[in-house]
Order: sequence, then structure tokens, then C-alpha cells
Amino acid sequence: MLGILSLVLIAADYKTNLTGTTRVALSYVSIPFYWLANSPSNVVQGVDSYFTSRETLMADNERLHSEARILHGKLQKFVSLTAENVRLRELLSSSTVLQDSVLIAELVNVSADPLKQQIVINKGADDGVYVGQPAIDAYGLMGQVVEVNALQARVILISDSRHSIPVQINRNGVRAIAEGSGRIDTLMLPNVVATTDIKAGDLLVSSGLGQRFPVGYPVGVVESVEQNPGKPFLTVVARPSAQLDRSRFVLLVFAGERTL
Repeated sequence: MLGILSLVLIAADYKTNLTGTTRVALSYVSIPFYWLANSPSNVVQGVDSYFTSRETLMADNERLHSEARILHGKLQKFVSLTAENVRLRELLSSSTVLQDSVLIAELVNVSADPLKQQIVINKGADDGVYVGQPAIDAYGLMGQVVEVNALQARVILISDSRHSIPVQINRNGVRAIAEGSGRIDTLMLPNVVATTDIKAGDLLVSSGLGQRFPVGYPVGVVESVEQNPGKPFLTVVARPSAQLDRSRFVLLVFAGERTL
């Protein structure tokens, strides 16, 4: 159709010598025919452009989502490192008030046995660690070393049901024994006679008796004191001062001269 129209226009122009106005008019008339003739090509190009743009947008969208996930992961790592730095500063600040020399160790394992409250640290005999050595965090006494090899050591926490430590009430010096309950957040004080001056909120510190733990380390805070009628002893429950379930770094205390 377009070819026929073109021939007609050329013939008319040649034979009749069309004026400029007439040519313009005929050109306007031919525009729709040109558009119709080019429509298939325009449609194909438009479809190709649409799918190309859609694929590009989808690729850009996936790339942006991937970058967002990476940035989110880096942010979480930054938050974790910031919190870890805060805990380390607290731990180092607590060591400045100690007269004993200390060694920082990192927790590398936790006992999977629910009946055992024990951790493994990354310091051992090569670092001078010894059986019976006290372990503390920034808030209080955590426990003591019970097993040592060249590179690692096992620490029993004060919450372990097999662990006990002589303590005294910081307010008045009254002595007692703090025993682990098997729960990470609970200590028990057995055989406290009913007339003992002890109350909720009292701070318990190591008494130094038995010469295993130095004097004055925070052990726990009394949470409740109950008197059972007809029984000679109180039921005393305390909460450990140390963050036994959170601390990642511990201080190993060398009482007196450190030997390597």
C-alpha cells in the first residue's frame, strides 16, 4: 500500500507539476500510511525495550537487595563488636581495683550436660593456669579452675550443684556457705540459723576461709529469706553477682606471686 501510494505521488508530481501547498497536503495525508507501514517494527521494538527494561530493573532490584543484606549483616557485626568492647572495658576496669595479677581468658565452650555448670577457656598450663584458680568477670566471682591442659582449662561455676564457697554478709560480716543449685541464676545458703541477721538485698562476698578464694570478691545478692515454722534453719536464696550466662571473657586471678 505504501509503495503504491508513493508511485501515485511521484507520478502526480511529474505529470501535473503539483504546487507546494498541494504537496504539503498530500504529505499529511500519507502520514497515517507511513505509521501503519512501520507499526509492526515499532511494536517489536517496543516489546523488546519493555522486556529489556524489566530485566534490567529486576537485576538492579536483586543487586540492591543483596547489598542491603550485606550491609545489614555488617551492621549486626558492628553492634556485636561494640557490645563486646563494652564488656571488655568493664572487665579491664574491674581488674584495676584488684591487687592480684590477672589473666584475661576467652570462653570457648560450655558444658552440654544440664547437670553441670562448667565452661572451657582458652588458657592453660602454658599460661600459668592452675587447678583451684579463681575466675571472675566484671561483676563478681564466677567459679574456679578444676582441670587444666597445656592450652585450655575447665572452670566449674559457682552455680554448679557440686560447688560451694565460704561467704560472709558484707553488711555485718556474718559467715555462711553459698552452694550451687544447678541453676545458672540461683545460689542457696544452707544451715543458716533462724536468728541470723540476714535479709534480702544483702551482698555476699568471699570470706577467704579455706584459702581457695581471696577475700572480698562479690559472690551474690540475697533475694529471699524465709523462716519455716518449727524449723531451726532459714531458707535463703541468692542471685549470683557474676553474669554466668553472658560473660564471654573472664579474669583468672593469680593470688600472690604468679608462677609460670
